[in-house]
Amino acid sequence: MLRKMEYPKHCIHCEGIDERIENPVHHPSYEITAACNLNCIFCYSKVAEIKGSAPKPGYYGTLEPKAITISQYGEPFVVGTEKVVEIIRKLREQFGEVRIDIQTNGTLLDPSKLGSEADIVMISLDAGSREKYREITGTDLFEKAVKSIEQMASQTYTIVRTVFMPGVNDGELESIAEVASIADELFLQPLSIYRENKKLLELIDVERSESIGEFLEAAYRLSETAEVRIPGCLLLNIRSFLKKYDIGDLMLVKRNAFGSVPVMQREWKFRLQ
Repeated sequence: MLRKMEYPKHCIHCEGIDERIENPVHHPSYEITAACNLNCIFCYSKVAEIKGSAPKPGYYGTLEPKAITISQYGEPFVVGTEKVVEIIRKLREQFGEVRIDIQTNGTLLDPSKLGSEADIVMISLDAGSREKYREITGTDLFEKAVKSIEQMASQTYTIVRTVFMPGVNDGELESIAEVASIADELFLQPLSIYRENKKLLELIDVERSESIGEFLEAAYRLSETAEVRIPGCLLLNIRSFLKKYDIGDLMLVKRNAFGSVPVMQREWKFRLQ
């Protein structure tokens, strides 16, 4: 499966899938706000705000982009769907033929207004039930997130983005995959733990979160229901590992799940008015 698995569409044009680049960074992003209407127990944007490292609004990255993400911090639709559409159109005026990806929790976007303006819409869904969603996000918006996935899946390339959190949402993954089965991809992402996320630390199984084997077994299992993808940079590293070792060795590998202060890796260039 690993040798045949495709890179997520979102990872195409990202430096993380180019093994020639020693210190890769994500492709460019346009940050709208670090604010969010959810209060997720694992959120790195919240940590960035606490530490004063959240990026200011504007464009970060090369001035010759092939893909731009809106946005890697906060919830873009806090400003309204019409404003996000306006930003997308201005980015296309600025850069021409460029892929526009949106990362969102899906609870504030209006699919009827967004339409197919974005090339990729990545909607976060880290629970498969209303109760668990409320526990993870601090809000009762599960049905709205699911409805946005259903509506966007009929309009543009839609990805359900799920963070793998053993001890928190591993019992929800099959239900999430059922929802994601109507989307183009289920993007399964390993967890980054920040000590400022105190509630998460009370619940998470750190050892299992750091196990590559646990993560890959979940990806294999969910691939029976949805089109599962894992981060391109991780897939590249795994394939490099398998050139020297076998799959049994890989299943014993551990990763450091604890992150440092999240900071924007690219230089601020401009802000659209």
